[in-house]
Amino acid sequence: MTRNIGGIDRILRIIVGLVLIGLAATGTVGLWGWIGVVPLVTGLVGTCPAYKLLGMNTCPMKKG
Repeated sequence: MTRNIGGIDRILRIIVGLVLIGLAATGTVGLWGWIGVVPLVTGLVGTCPAYKLLGMNTCPMKKG
């Protein structure tokens, strides 16, 4: 898989995912909080299928 998520984007996705999962686990928010798994996984993997469909890329290009 080609990475299409840059550093800041990855960090924000991981943080948001962990916060949503934590809120769902503690019962602060409803079951919808488990949607936090999606940004967490995409942040950890570094690839977002939606970005690919939309032609977006926040990952800096390597100069070669």
